Amino acid sequence: MLPCDYACRSADHTVSRRAFLGTALGATAALGAAGFANPLAAQQLAKTQKRVLVIFLSGGVSQLETWDPKPNTDTGGPFKAIQTSATGTRVCELLPHTAKQMHRIALVRSLNSQTDDHGIGEQVMLTGRKPEAGITYPHIGAVSARLLGGSDSALPGHIQILPKGGSGFGGRDAAFLGPKFASVSLGDGKPPADLFRPGNLGPAEDDERERFRKKLNDRFAKSRKSAATDAYTESFAQADRVVKQAAVFDVEKEPARVADRYGRHDLGRHFLLARRLLEAGVTYVKVSHSNYDTHHENFDFHIEQLGEFDRPFAALLDDLADRGMLDSTLVVVMSEMGRTPHINDRYGRDHWGKAWSVALAGAGIKGGAVIGKTNANGTAVVDREVLTGHLFHTYLRAVGLDSTKSFYPNERPVPIADPKTAAIPEVLA
Repeated sequence: MLPCDYACRSADHTVSRRAFLGTALGATAALGAAGFANPLAAQQLAKTQKRVLVIFLSGGVSQLETWDPKPNTDTGGPFKAIQTSATGTRVCELLPHTAKQMHRIALVRSLNSQTDDHGIGEQVMLTGRKPEAGITYPHIGAVSARLLGGSDSALPGHIQILPKGGSGFGGRDAAFLGPKFASVSLGDGKPPADLFRPGNLGPAEDDERERFRKKLNDRFAKSRKSAATDAYTESFAQADRVVKQAAVFDVEKEPARVADRYGRHDLGRHFLLARRLLEAGVTYVKVSHSNYDTHHENFDFHIEQLGEFDRPFAALLDDLADRGMLDSTLVVVMSEMGRTPHINDRYGRDHWGKAWSVALAGAGIKGGAVIGKTNANGTAVVDREVLTGHLFHTYLRAVGLDSTKSFYPNERPVPIADPKTAAIPEVLA
């Protein structure tokens, strides 16, 4: 991979039938096959549990080198557009494997995210709203974990896989939904460092230590039980459930032929881990691929980056489909912005939020659909302008949720999605 030194651096409280079923399915999936007399029933429930996978091409991927090519124009760059498995739809030649999956993918080519800033761009793409004074809105991952996940889930409902950095719990992306739905980060796909039992501590000693901890905890709770002690007890219980599921994080347990399909590199490994987490009942997984901030050498860089993305992404869609999970898993490929149609004097493209593209597949999505259009050289939307709020409604509708309902933090209604926008019906199956 090229170095990137040139980059910017810069509940609802009403339990509807649907919400109840979603919660029940999430909790059921968390039980695992052992919780059912009929393993086939468990497998079927696992297939119908709704999940969300976001693939975030961090830095701002070029729409012209991916989903909306403009060959033979003053802005189009050197690459050709190639035919895909969706009749009449062409994508950039840098995506030959993805092109064979386009019958499963819908494209929104008319997104105006209304910002060219990295930080704000990521925020509006993940919350569906512009920043507002006095309130912070939860990310789609926290909303998904809250509305689709089970309260007794063995694994966290909101996990993000980062290309580098440390792993751990925390984050403020759940906003008023609370830390229970905040993201758990896996730096380079590695689980939290303290997830596994120390090598010098045997299973028997570990069980004895846990029994002693519970004994002390119960004694304390008898005299000083409070919401805080309940929360403390639940945190330990959740951690204990995660430890028992630690094998899910180990992609080395996959057959070699499966790992080969994804590719023996970081992104392939991260995609494979994402599939394992989703299959184990995690409601929302976000995988980031960095860094597309190509102010210099945009074309060389996209050859390398998309060369790394293309094959494992196609393998991931095939794998989800083969396992019967694609119909229940919404897959979104997004970025925080697109790149300028104008090519600068460093053979780069700069930040561009006015007219770019997002790809969707899986649950509730009409494969092969193309929504909206940009003009001949890609400088403006000329048909069906889409805002980030429209996308946020669409994500929720695709997984069977009513995006017009509200959360009630502090008994004050807050619409789940921007009420000034609505879902995109043309993209929903």
